[in-house]
Amino acid sequence: MFRRAVGSEIYVDKTRLIDYTNKVFRSEQQNLCVSRPRRFGKSMAANMLSAYYDRTADSKELFAGLQISGTESFAKHLNKYDVIKVNMQDFLSRTKDVAGLIALLQKAVTRDLRKAYPQVDYLDGESLSMSMADIYEETQNPFVVIIDEWDCVFRDCSYHQDWQRRYLDFLREWLKDKSYIGLAYMTGILPIKKYGTHSALNMFKEFSMENPGELVPYVGFTREEVQELCARYGRDFEECCAWYDGYAYRNLGVNEIYNPRSVVEAVSSGVFDTYWNKTETFEALKVYIDMDYDGLREAVIALMAKEPCRIDTGHFANDMTTFHDMDDVLTLLIHLGYLGYDFADRSVFIPNREIMQEYVNATRTGGWDEVARAVRQSDSLLEATLAKDAEAVADGIEEAHLETSHLQYNDENALSYTLSLAYYTARQKYIIVREFPTGKGFADLVFLPRRSYMYLPAMVIELKWDKSAETAIRQIKAKKYPHSLENYAGELLLVGISYDRKTKVHECAIESW
Repeated sequence: MFRRAVGSEIYVDKTRLIDYTNKVFRSEQQNLCVSRPRRFGKSMAANMLSAYYDRTADSKELFAGLQISGTESFAKHLNKYDVIKVNMQDFLSRTKDVAGLIALLQKAVTRDLRKAYPQVDYLDGESLSMSMADIYEETQNPFVVIIDEWDCVFRDCSYHQDWQRRYLDFLREWLKDKSYIGLAYMTGILPIKKYGTHSALNMFKEFSMENPGELVPYVGFTREEVQELCARYGRDFEECCAWYDGYAYRNLGVNEIYNPRSVVEAVSSGVFDTYWNKTETFEALKVYIDMDYDGLREAVIALMAKEPCRIDTGHFANDMTTFHDMDDVLTLLIHLGYLGYDFADRSVFIPNREIMQEYVNATRTGGWDEVARAVRQSDSLLEATLAKDAEAVADGIEEAHLETSHLQYNDENALSYTLSLAYYTARQKYIIVREFPTGKGFADLVFLPRRSYMYLPAMVIELKWDKSAETAIRQIKAKKYPHSLENYAGELLLVGISYDRKTKVHECAIESW
């Protein structure tokens, strides 16, 4: 399977992950649980580790020229161990319950062990852990255990807590404090399930979308990797950023992580579009954002308006059914890839245009009429702005305000959220920057044309609360905001937008520069 990946038209080298697993091999940190959303390369990584450690393979040539081959640890562990690689979803699909899964798994693996080591005197040849202990006693060579889709029981048997506990007990008995384990690597969508205040598998070190730790370069594609792909295939890197970037980890010094599956699809086809729904429909998102928790609806609207939302992820139970409040729902969406997470300030955000489209799809029906209308009307609002039809712009923002009245509307920040949602479709043609630095302050909103739309004018938008739109225009000029865009050659539009709390009326003024 790994040979197939390396031989593909597009392959991005992530073999330095092996350098990390070699570092923790046979140590207190040898048990790793790596959780990622679908289409983020989990299975490829599991196949790669199997190909590297498996003693029945000769994969030196396969890894030659890849990054791991240049490390000191490469030769030390290459093809030295028995690898037990299982996909838990396969066993669950073939059985009726978790008891059946465990029985079939033990039967399958112990049969392989007896074939490989027929000379061993097994105390209990039906017990997986005891069989592995007997083999290790004779060979003194540890096993590498790699489990893909480890969390399928919590996703597919979400309402059977007794099954889940039995499954965790089995994994603990098989893997915890066992001298025959050299490395245990589990991967799935969800982090390890919590019961009460502790985890049944507390010997595992976890790397998740919430905090990937040292493994952050392997969450997805990095900026450098995507730049190289775009250069090789002649694709627009800026457009690729807008569509698939956004899973940033500032606390770990990584500001750009891209969705791997979608980047490969876009780069190979030359079409920037949403590829998310090829593996999962928007209904999967809709189930969660439609839940009846205080503040959830308002949070979703604010997120769609590009406003981050602070949450507490600490009490999430790491399953798909145990929710106590809005924060638990939004935490699950982090692990499913529908939200990015900023560990530094504990906030979530919609990472890119591809995921934003999933929210747009999910809010087209089922009580989200106001959001759907605001999105539909955003084309007209942009057209009116470019035509310098100030009256039509004011009317459009008035309508958007009514549609997004769930947001607390009491200052210029709230007005900017409304504008962000009102100008939703403008993001296809513009990079929209809030609080754009100018040297003499910050412009509220700046619209910079994307490379394919350089014929459009850039726009500087200033917002005012209880002051006139003309006052906003004067501030743009007085603080010389346009000078910060001096490298942009072409017409600028200066747009002033105001809201009067007494009259509850929006006003707009537009000038060319």
